[in-house]
Amino acid sequence: MKSNLLKSLALGFIALSLWSCKKEETRAVATNGNGGTLKASATAVVLDKSMLTNNVITFDVTKANFGYAAAVTNTIQLAPKGTNFAADKVKEALLDANVTSKSYTGLDFNNLLLSLNLPTTANSDVEIRVKSSISNSVSAVYSNVVTISAKPFPLTSWIYVPGNYQGWNPASADSLVSISGNGVYSGIIKFDGGNFKITPAKKWDIAYGTAGGNKISTTGGDISSISAGYKLVTVDLNANTIEIADAKVWSLIGDATPNGWGGDTDLKPLNDGKNTWKLTTPLTAGEFKFRYNHDWGTNLGGPATALTLGGGNIANTVAGNYTITLTVATDPLEVTKVTGGSYTIVKN
Repeated sequence: MKSNLLKSLALGFIALSLWSCKKEETRAVATNGNGGTLKASATAVVLDKSMLTNNVITFDVTKANFGYAAAVTNTIQLAPKGTNFAADKVKEALLDANVTSKSYTGLDFNNLLLSLNLPTTANSDVEIRVKSSISNSVSAVYSNVVTISAKPFPLTSWIYVPGNYQGWNPASADSLVSISGNGVYSGIIKFDGGNFKITPAKKWDIAYGTAGGNKISTTGGDISSISAGYKLVTVDLNANTIEIADAKVWSLIGDATPNGWGGDTDLKPLNDGKNTWKLTTPLTAGEFKFRYNHDWGTNLGGPATALTLGGGNIANTVAGNYTITLTVATDPLEVTKVTGGSYTIVKN
């Protein structure tokens, strides 16, 4: 019996030893890794507004090798040549999982180039590589560097709205803005109830007027603002159409303002594409806040550089005439949702 027991124990230890060895042989161990490769479909890219929806460049990537099969995260990095991909110079674009080829439209690639603060008047050399990683505990690896010559173009553009409300002077008319440069312009303008026209430049060389219904043309007559007040005007120069609707505005309210806590003093929209509003007004010593659509449902208060929804009252300690500039921050996934903002106040 004792002999059989010893034999069984011995066989058990041998089996356990063999199983342990097998586990050691199959255990995956990450190496320092080798970067993949990167190829670009073009060595030079000069962009303009006609290329917004066209594919202008394609990057082909081969996978990095970390010594075993693993989920690799690839990120395209771009930086001006000579900056060595310094943290404050590099811009990144994450590639979807298992994607080995990525094409960019003119709009998307132009946005990447503009984020590098490249000039729009001359070509610049841009270095591009792929960063590959599997976890925070394993060092990332990098592909070869591809250099392209590129020139972005300024996306934001404006048209102008001379009319009865400002004396029919294109040089001083309010503007409508197109953030993407796609030919669709919008902005908020305070009309007096009179007529207006649309000019692509601050002069009368070309002017769009009404062509009936919501259509406009360069031979059309004066356009009606419908009624006095703030209007949201949207002009599509691709389809030659115009839409006019009542607009909501930001205002100042408080015992430091001309109308006290019982009435609003409206700010003027700058239509700069940055949701900026401005007002020059007398203020007394007291407090004020910003609110939207003359309603407390959306109001901003707190520190000048970090306004928050429902934030505290803003103190003004010295009476005088001031210029106040408000910049409203919105959720990038829902542009109508206010997330905060900032303001400056300058005594005139």
